[in-house]
Amino acid sequence: MENKKVISFPHLGNYYIPIKYLLNHLTHAEVVECPPITKKTVELGSKYSPDFVCLPFKYNLGNFIEALEQGANILMQAGGGCRFGYYADVQEQILKDLGYHFKFFCLNDKDHLTVTYLYHIFKSINPKLHFFKFAHYTLLTLLMINYMDRIDRIIRANIGFEIEENSFVHLQQEMWKNFTKKKHFITLTKSYFHYKRKMKKIPVRKEENCLKVGIIGELYTSMEPFSSYFLEKQLAKMNIEVKRFTDISYLLVTKRFKVKGLLKQIKKYCTYQIGADGMDNVARVKLLKKQNYDGIIHIKPFGCTPEIGAMPIIQRISSDLDMPIIFFSFDTQTSEEGIKTRLEAFYDMLKMRKEKKS
Repeated sequence: MENKKVISFPHLGNYYIPIKYLLNHLTHAEVVECPPITKKTVELGSKYSPDFVCLPFKYNLGNFIEALEQGANILMQAGGGCRFGYYADVQEQILKDLGYHFKFFCLNDKDHLTVTYLYHIFKSINPKLHFFKFAHYTLLTLLMINYMDRIDRIIRANIGFEIEENSFVHLQQEMWKNFTKKKHFITLTKSYFHYKRKMKKIPVRKEENCLKVGIIGELYTSMEPFSSYFLEKQLAKMNIEVKRFTDISYLLVTKRFKVKGLLKQIKKYCTYQIGADGMDNVARVKLLKKQNYDGIIHIKPFGCTPEIGAMPIIQRISSDLDMPIIFFSFDTQTSEEGIKTRLEAFYDMLKMRKEKKS
């Protein structure tokens, strides 16, 4: 008798919702979602990872171990972007050396996400899968992700000013549940506009001249709240409007259309791509200045090569444009109190600068 197929994947912010939705519809296997990342996840991943590997590797490895302990026998990893694209093979070998038995799929084929390669993966899990169904639910999932990202942008700009605590979060959770019940593009789109209207009606007490901060940096740290010590929540508590560029919609769709234009805008500082989101982050400093943001927070995991290469250029352009910026580098030894202290000092500086200008 064939073993029951149980699939799992690493946790990444709220994106586990559309990923689980896709797997449920395409594989007909049991889907075990990894629990939100905790200190236990980090400890597990760190214990079996090379010392100087980047933090996302350790988070993912910890997630995989937790999933395997819950009965998963098929693991999926996105891969790509930077040296993380080479990590799938290493993670698979580490897990097999630990004695786990499973099938491992990396969704990127030679650092590219292609339709035919994805279909081949899902077809190997579910031999009865027809291409039409694969295409339908893949596109529907991408649309769901796009709508989630759009709503997230509204929330980031306003959650720090809500009158009733958790108004945005509760409505967002209701929206997620509603989205996962949809099986057609029209009904999903109607649901999106319904919740968008409700989001904009949530009462806020927001000053016209409030502090505005842009978050730039490495993609995983930007999208997984635990890896940045819930930085966006801290900023919301300080009544700050937040803008973050990197999300799945940007990485899968928007980025490919913007690269040449961004590089042209910053040719004085950067003449070629740095890798991952490095060049994008250089251009974002200029954009945030143009949009009258008060400051920038650059975040990355310790040892992130593309962002290390981008940082001197970002410092130079920030200095030229008189744009305040603070850098956070996270690892397993990062002090949460240290982050809060530096963040509070940065907030005080931005507030004083704004008061002097007004």
